[in-house]
Amino acid sequence: MSGLKNDLLLRALLREPVPRTPVWIMRQAGRYLPEYRAVREKAGDFMSLCRSPELACEVTLQPLRRYRLDAAILFSDILTVPDAMGLGLYFETGEGPRFERPLKTGSDIRKLAVPDVAAKLGYVFDAVRTVRRELDGSVPLIGFAGSPWTVATYMVEGGSSREFKTIKGLADNDPAALSTLLDLIAATTIEYLNAQIDAGAQAIMIFDTWGAALEAENYRRFSLASMQIIVDGLTRERDGRRVPVILFTKGAGALLTDMAGTGCDALGVDWTTDLSTARKYVDDRVALQGNLDPATLLESPDKIRQGVAEVLESYGSGPGHVFNLGHGITPDIDPDNVTILVDAVHELSPAYK
Repeated sequence: MSGLKNDLLLRALLREPVPRTPVWIMRQAGRYLPEYRAVREKAGDFMSLCRSPELACEVTLQPLRRYRLDAAILFSDILTVPDAMGLGLYFETGEGPRFERPLKTGSDIRKLAVPDVAAKLGYVFDAVRTVRRELDGSVPLIGFAGSPWTVATYMVEGGSSREFKTIKGLADNDPAALSTLLDLIAATTIEYLNAQIDAGAQAIMIFDTWGAALEAENYRRFSLASMQIIVDGLTRERDGRRVPVILFTKGAGALLTDMAGTGCDALGVDWTTDLSTARKYVDDRVALQGNLDPATLLESPDKIRQGVAEVLESYGSGPGHVFNLGHGITPDIDPDNVTILVDAVHELSPAYK
C-alpha cells in the first residue's frame, strides 16, 4: 500500500491476508483520556473542538500516542450534516445533542435543501488534511458519517430519543416526507464523504446507531436503502487503491445478511451477535469488525485478555477481521485497560492468521 507504513487495516477490510488482526477502537479519542478532557476544556465546548482543525487533529492523534493502534479515526460528529442544513445544533451538558429548529412537519422537511458542503463543512475537510499531514503515513485515517436514518432521528426528534415516537409516526403517517428527508441526507452525505476522501480519508465508516429501532421491513426501507444509496455514490478508489467502506448498524443481528449485499467492504458487529454467527450470516462476502463488549474494559486485566481471546476465537482463522469494541468506548474506562486490550490483540491474533 503505497505511502503507508502500516496498511493492516486496509488490507483486512478487503479480506486480504495479514500477519495479525488490526485493531482500533470506536470513540478512541474521547472523554476516558485525560489529555482529551484537557483539550476539550481549552476549546470551550464540543462543537468548537470539532470546528477547529488543529484541535480536532490533536485529539484524533492522542490515542495513537498511547496505544499500538492500526488506524486513526477523524474526530468529528455525525450531526455536522444536519447542522450544515441550518437546524441549529447545540449540546446540553448531560443531555446530549439538541436542535434549535427540529423538523416538526412534512412541510418543514420539504423546505430543506442540500447545503453547500464545501462552505458549511470545510472545517471537517481541513481537519482531514491536517491529520493526514501529521500522521505522515504511519497508519490510515478513517472518515465517517451517520446513516440517513440515524441522522434523521435527531433532526425529527430534536435530539436523542429512546422511543423514536415522532419519527416512527412520520414513517406511518407521511412516509413520502420521511423518504424525502432520507434522500436529502443521503445526497448530502455522499458529497460530505467524497470530500473527506478527496481530503485524504483512506477508509469510510457509516454509523447507523438507531437502525435496529425499526422492525425488519422498515429497516430495509428506511435505513438500509438509504445506506445503499450512499455506498453506490461513494468514491471507491483513490490514488490507485480501494477506499474500503464499513457499515455499522448497532443491533443488526440477522440483518447483517442484507447489509452484506450492499457492496460495502466490511460490517461492524456489536457484542450481541457472536462473530462466528455473523460470519455465517455474511458467508465471508465482507470483512467483519468487532466486537468486544465495551463493559469488558471495566474488568480485571485477566478478564480483558480473556475477552479478547474469545472474540478472536469466535471469528476464527482466515482473513477479514478487524478487532474493535462492539460499540464506542465509554468515559468511565481506565486508559491503562485499553493498553491491555491492544497488547492482547497483538499477542494473540497471529495464531488465527
